[in-house]
Amino acid sequence: MKKALIIGGAGFIGHRLAKHLSGQKGYAVTIIDNFFRGKMDDELKALEKGGVKIVKADCTDAKAFSKLGEHYDCVYMLAAVVGVGYTEKMPAEIIRINTLLMVNLLEWLKTAQCRKVIFSSTSECYAGSVEKFGYKVPTDEEVPLCIADIRHPRFTYAATKMLGESGLFAYAKTYGFIPVVARYHNVYGERMGFKHVIPQVVKRFYEKENPFSIIGGEQTRSFCYVDDAVQGTVLAMESSKGDGEIFHIGAEEEITVDELVRFIGSVVGFKGRYSSEKAPSGSVSRRCPDISKARKLLGYRPAVGWKEGVKKTVQWYWDFFQKGGKGFE
Repeated sequence: MKKALIIGGAGFIGHRLAKHLSGQKGYAVTIIDNFFRGKMDDELKALEKGGVKIVKADCTDAKAFSKLGEHYDCVYMLAAVVGVGYTEKMPAEIIRINTLLMVNLLEWLKTAQCRKVIFSSTSECYAGSVEKFGYKVPTDEEVPLCIADIRHPRFTYAATKMLGESGLFAYAKTYGFIPVVARYHNVYGERMGFKHVIPQVVKRFYEKENPFSIIGGEQTRSFCYVDDAVQGTVLAMESSKGDGEIFHIGAEEEITVDELVRFIGSVVGFKGRYSSEKAPSGSVSRRCPDISKARKLLGYRPAVGWKEGVKKTVQWYWDFFQKGGKGFE
């Protein structure tokens, strides 16, 4: 049996990853999470009943790792506080929490017997390279990492992810585990929380905003459905061709925010008017990953088109709001 540890396994991508791995033969899965975003819901209880070990602990406390044992074949580091809303509301906590999470993990890895570790990073790490220096889009993994304004709270999350990438490779070289970085690009799907554009837009439609303001409609993004992100992450872990590499995990279809919002409006039957509003400061005008490296080395093939995935996500949130919006945060 392969022993897999998912740090942040109760979160959006972590939960979906745990569900995937626990459904495969030959995996013994452990989740550790502090449930910052909520509590044990029915889906997590189902995972536990199915054999996934769930450890409730706060990994900003180094003692949390003593609850895990020391041998794992696969470690997925997905724990972080993420979301533009959080960076604006509590930037100091973003720095404190995400830095402690990574430092404590790295210190544990000095003595733990872990074969391979994937660190979840973000396209935000190179936002400044695209916005300020016109780096090419779609963007590959060789892009220089750059923050546009170190004083802006929006970039606190990216700063912690840069530290995490550097720390992972430095500790791996010194202490002998295999490192991989997965830079996620606008991963979305059911159960993703409320600090991201799609659930926020659905909530505004549900609350009958009219005229409906499209914020930063001219900006472009490529959206990656969560199951595709999980596919890429697992491929990076299981393939030796991913050892020591950085991969952009996302989808290549670039769309405007205006197109996204209007499609969501059509899904929920919006018949009102739209208006336009400027994007908030710090928001990049274009973002789309070049995933040819992951395609070539890992066989990564995103399978869910953005309209299909967004429709499923919108319907999940709409049903959630209609049921009173309880039991999930």
